[in-house]
Amino acid sequence: MRPSRLVPPVVAALAAATLTWPVSASAVGADDVGHCARQTRVHVPGAAFQQSACLPDLTTAGLAGTQYTDMADQAGLTAKATPRPSGVPGAQIDGYFPDSSHFNATHGWSHDAQFVIRLPDHWNGGLVVTGAPGTRKQYATDTAISDQVLARGYAYAATDKGNNGVDFYRDGTRPGDAVAEWNARTTQLTRAAKRAVAQRYGHAPRRTYMTGISNGGYLTRWQLENHPELYDGGVDWEGALWTEDGPSLLTSLPAAVARTLGAARDEDLYAVGFARGSEFLWPYHEKAYWGLTQKIYRAEFDPGYDPACPGPSAGTTTEQILAPCASDAAYDFASRPASVHRAVARVSLTGRIGKPLITLHGDLDALLPAAADSDVYARMVDGSGRGLLHRYYTIQGGTHVDGLYDTYPDRLRPILPCYRSAFDALVSWVERGAQPPADHAVARPADGDVVGSCALSDRAASAR
Repeated sequence: MRPSRLVPPVVAALAAATLTWPVSASAVGADDVGHCARQTRVHVPGAAFQQSACLPDLTTAGLAGTQYTDMADQAGLTAKATPRPSGVPGAQIDGYFPDSSHFNATHGWSHDAQFVIRLPDHWNGGLVVTGAPGTRKQYATDTAISDQVLARGYAYAATDKGNNGVDFYRDGTRPGDAVAEWNARTTQLTRAAKRAVAQRYGHAPRRTYMTGISNGGYLTRWQLENHPELYDGGVDWEGALWTEDGPSLLTSLPAAVARTLGAARDEDLYAVGFARGSEFLWPYHEKAYWGLTQKIYRAEFDPGYDPACPGPSAGTTTEQILAPCASDAAYDFASRPASVHRAVARVSLTGRIGKPLITLHGDLDALLPAAADSDVYARMVDGSGRGLLHRYYTIQGGTHVDGLYDTYPDRLRPILPCYRSAFDALVSWVERGAQPPADHAVARPADGDVVGSCALSDRAASAR
């Protein structure tokens, strides 16, 4: 089977820069009672612009093909057979906060700091907040996160992080500004969404959960470390790790780029954390992830490294944008100037979480290898004396994007069903005091519904 069948996320993003679908004819208005009550009275604090719609179904089953979601920006994140709930009526608010950058062309606004807030008619009193993974935008996790939490009755809010796309590193005036904005925008949206929820339902959310995938997982870690007062807990799905002196993407990806260019051996990748057994995934990552990701973050934190290859903008075709820079094969983060390390330090994690957190990471992740990421973060949490607030589950057969399961169903398993189980476990932990299982590796089942279910209690034979 050929991994190239999976559309690389950046290709999907480039192909779907603007949403131009017409408003659904089924959208209707209501105000004081019943469906979408108080919709017109909800004003998102701080928003420069907002528009709302009363919709018969807020899930992707009802929104696909409309301007209220973007299925192309979700490409690759979930397996094709992922169970999707439907039939959640309510109001959706789209808008943006004041910002000076213009990478996000969704709705034709050409304006960053876009957000979406969904308010179901039948509310359970909770709010779930997330930020876009990778370089994607505010609708990226609609299938992976929004659908399920809306079906459980939660209000939902997501942000594009304030900059997006392969040129996001151009935002800001100094190294690290773009990533630092991700954190600020998530905090901003959380505060605004809490007040919007109170306007709609008559009181603030009783529980607020932070969660996310990849860069969204990083946001979850950062928020629980820096603003625990805003949240009751979080679920981190393969969050990116940033630390001042490493490890980080800038310490693991150069070896992968070098191998792509024939300048490194498999053993060099193992040495920086890539898992033995993940080799069958490397050809796809060579084409879709490694070169592009290294360029993006090197350009964000270390823009002076290679003037001849400043970042993805050095290319004009998709192939050029995805291709690695030859100089990145020799990139040595440890020897870079102190200013580069200070730029990373601005967004670094500490492990000092202030609310319960569950971390999931696939043992076959070939973009953010667990040994250089969540294994390290779990030790950071323990070292900070916050281990009682943390659970860490390695998902056997899991990799960075669930879409690869469709190419390798005999070798992989989707993480999404484990994520849904982890979210339920977090809620039970926070609201009922039910302690989740201790840290372990979750076994990949030999049969059964691996796309639709996951028992966190199933331990792999080689559990940690």
